[in-house]
Amino acid sequence: MAPSQQQTFRLYLLRHAQAGWAEPGGRDFDRRLTEEGKAEAAFIGKSASKKHYRPELILSSAAIRCRETTGTLLQSFEEPIAASYLDEMYNAQAKTYLDLALGQADVSSLMLVGHNPTMEAVAEALLGREILEASLPHGFPTAGLAVLECVSANKASPDAWRLLDFLAP
Repeated sequence: MAPSQQQTFRLYLLRHAQAGWAEPGGRDFDRRLTEEGKAEAAFIGKSASKKHYRPELILSSAAIRCRETTGTLLQSFEEPIAASYLDEMYNAQAKTYLDLALGQADVSSLMLVGHNPTMEAVAEALLGREILEASLPHGFPTAGLAVLECVSANKASPDAWRLLDFLAP
């Protein structure tokens, strides 16, 4: 009998790139990326592609700045990647992001594109406060991409996650 192969699950946490202020009378939801934000998103996309960090599925907040970040990132990959834009990721608590991430049984890699402080709270929930603070002493920057891997069959178990890499513009 062959030894059992432990299936790993890779989770990419991408905070949206730098966005401008809301237009007068406009909604926070509709904030667009700045020129710097567009450059950040392009840099992260190219960096991720070079390192072969390619998710099978992207779940993104439906907010404009997240949609634009995701769209720019997708341009860096030769093969198409399925992306869904979810209203429930806007102004969500970490539990919503965690439920989305841990509930994906049909993919071996997933990217969440969302907002802070939720992104940072998700990373802390999976990695622990000490590892997060040591890895990101200045917090989760715009267009920051955390690459996490779960090596346990139970994605919710303690010590199941490790930080493989963190990319920032």
